[in-house]
Parts: sequence; C-alpha cells; structure tokens
Amino acid sequence: MMNPLNNRLRIAMKIPLYALLILMIPLAQAQELAPDVLVKTITEEVVAILKKDQDIQAGDPKKVAQLIDTKVVPHFNFTRMTRIAVARNWRLASPEQQKELTAEFRTLLVRTYSTALSSYRDQRIDYKPLRAKPEDIEVTVKSDVKQSGSSQPVSIDYEMEKTSNGWKVYDVKVGGVSLVTTYRDTFASEVRERGVDGLIKSLVEKNRQPERSKAGKP
Repeated sequence: MMNPLNNRLRIAMKIPLYALLILMIPLAQAQELAPDVLVKTITEEVVAILKKDQDIQAGDPKKVAQLIDTKVVPHFNFTRMTRIAVARNWRLASPEQQKELTAEFRTLLVRTYSTALSSYRDQRIDYKPLRAKPEDIEVTVKSDVKQSGSSQPVSIDYEMEKTSNGWKVYDVKVGGVSLVTTYRDTFASEVRERGVDGLIKSLVEKNRQPERSKAGKP
C-alpha cells in the first residue's frame, strides 16, 4: 500500500516542473511565430523604443547597442552570415578561426546596423504578403520603407531560415543588394594577401575604429 505522505511528497515535487513548463509556453509561442509576423513584431518593438528613448535619439552608442543586442541579435544567424560572406575561404579556416571570424563579423554588422538605427526618422514600413508554403524552411520576408519627403520606397528583404530555435535572418537585401555578400570581394582579397588570420586581424582593426569613420563602408 502506498504511503500517503510519500505520495503527497511526489506530487509536491512535480509542481515546480509544471510551473516551469507553463513559464516556457510564451517562449515556445515566440519561436513558432511565422517569419513575417516575427520580423514585423520585432521591428515594431524596436521602433516604439526608438520613438520614446531620448538617449537613443541623441545617438547614445551604448543605448543603441543595448537595444540591438536585446531585440535584434537573437533573431540573426551570424554563423551562416559569416560563412556566406567569406564564401569558399570559409573551408580554409579552422574551427577556432571560424569562431573568431563570426564574432568579428557580428560586431561589424551590429555596429553598421547601429549607425542605420540611429538615423531612423519616422519612416513608414509596409510588409508584403508572405509567399511561402507551410513546409518551407527558407523564406523571404519583403518590405518597403518609405522615407519622409520621398515618394520612392526602398525595398528591404529579409532572407530567413527555420531552425530549432525559431526563424532566423541570414541576410538582408536593401534595394536588392545583399548586405552580406557585399563583403565577399573585400574578404577574398584579404585572404589572398594575408590569409585567414589576416582577415581576422583586418576585422578586429575595423571594429576598433570610431563608428563614424567606417559607417556604411564594407
């Protein structure tokens, strides 16, 4: 016959587990958002913060970086982005070099994005209907950004992949130009002249430069 005390103890021990599972439900739902809904949701959250945070509007680099790290970075696959940018030379890099390349390229992209984010001035973003099948694991989320005072919108397309941690962005195309592949020629030249370590050193040097001196430059 089962001891009632032991039975109650077993039930009590299970409660924290049930509570943990309940707390994890919102996270799971966030990971399961459709890619276009995810992009729109994150963008709206970032824009809302931009509009009310005076420090960010004044160009505070630390506040901008914090916003990107918390709201944007978790939804990007920087390893794949780096692999695309480095192209065939990625295979020449050791696992440790690949790790260093990814870390430095991530920093470069985040700083470039920070500069763009600091210049945001009430642009209107229109998202196009997502053309994808339920079984697709790679999709393109298309949007048009209309600048104030301009009748010609700029297209911004997000190339996304489905992962075990939800949908992730692996490239962004502005006006049809890939922000990731823009770096290919420069990176290939660096590897030819100085090897993979030379490319890593070059990225480290770029990331140590003042933001304004390299903003928008590959």
